[in-house]
Amino acid sequence: MPRTTILVMIDGLDPEYLAACPAPNLRRFAAEGFHVSGAGMMPSVTNVNNTSMVTGHYPAQHGIVSNYWLDREAGIEQYVESGEFICADTIFAQCQRSGGRSLLAASKDKLRRLLGTDTDLAFSAEQPTPEAVAAAGEPPHVYSLEVNGWTIEAARAALQAAHYDLAFIATTDYAMHAYGPQHPESARHLAILDAALGRLAADVPDAQLLITADHGMSDKRRMLHLPEILARKGIAAQAVPIIKDQYVVHHSNLGGCIYVHLEDPAAADDAIGVLRETDGVEEALPRHQAARRFSLMGERIGDILVTGAADVVFGDPAEVALPPGLRSHGSAHEMGVPIIGYGGDFGGFEFRENRDLGRYVSQRVLN
Repeated sequence: MPRTTILVMIDGLDPEYLAACPAPNLRRFAAEGFHVSGAGMMPSVTNVNNTSMVTGHYPAQHGIVSNYWLDREAGIEQYVESGEFICADTIFAQCQRSGGRSLLAASKDKLRRLLGTDTDLAFSAEQPTPEAVAAAGEPPHVYSLEVNGWTIEAARAALQAAHYDLAFIATTDYAMHAYGPQHPESARHLAILDAALGRLAADVPDAQLLITADHGMSDKRRMLHLPEILARKGIAAQAVPIIKDQYVVHHSNLGGCIYVHLEDPAAADDAIGVLRETDGVEEALPRHQAARRFSLMGERIGDILVTGAADVVFGDPAEVALPPGLRSHGSAHEMGVPIIGYGGDFGGFEFRENRDLGRYVSQRVLN
């Protein structure tokens, strides 16, 4: 592995942002390399898609099907933020076995905890190393426009200080949750990202870059509480938010896809009938169909997977009110992502999904 391969995951980079915001370096990368419209994984949330990127696999193989999980067998709910949940080999483990060195730099610390196993260096803006602080300064708050620029700058400094064969840089989508593509703050955020990526490409000249997103973003105007709807028909259920994590300022744990767990799984057909007749519900799929349709690990999802219309999120009004101007993701409407490659020999390799970045590394870089 004579050169550095850098994967950059720009969290929440809906293609509309690229169309609306000036990004001269990203446009140059696309013009001199390639740019295709790709797809992410379902559910369209961070943990599912990032794990697919670092394994090259669908969730059916790697096992990460949500940000938050109800383990019915153990009777516990928990955040999915540890590498022990991942069932497939990562590109970091492959790199290590081949004698290479890898780096992970993330804005959110949850991705360091989830994906950082088998890396030689892993840090986040929330848990920076002293070297990262010395090189890039004290990290901005995770709920800021500047934090993603810091993460890329800190990764650039690490790549200049020592050789790494593989690097994975992951940002946060706070800005995309807060501001639509036409908002001036979105242009400012993209300018910060774009400038940092330009410096990264200039200062690590032997690098090949692959840039994509985990999911897009949509305006959400309606909230549905599915257990209440089912209860009216005498069906007891619990709905577990797939998007739920500890960054509630982003999305208030409200997303466009949810797992429904039934008190009596034998009531699945009746429950699906009720849900499919509910305005705002786009699809209600039993476990086996959902697993097959979206390549999910069936034993880790609910009895029913429900997706919403483009403007719908699922939540409990007793726990959270629908915030005005909410932007969120999780549904099939946020699966579209850009894929950009620059500085490498990508000929003959087909990039159609964000997981193909990991597949490329496994098949072309580490082989």
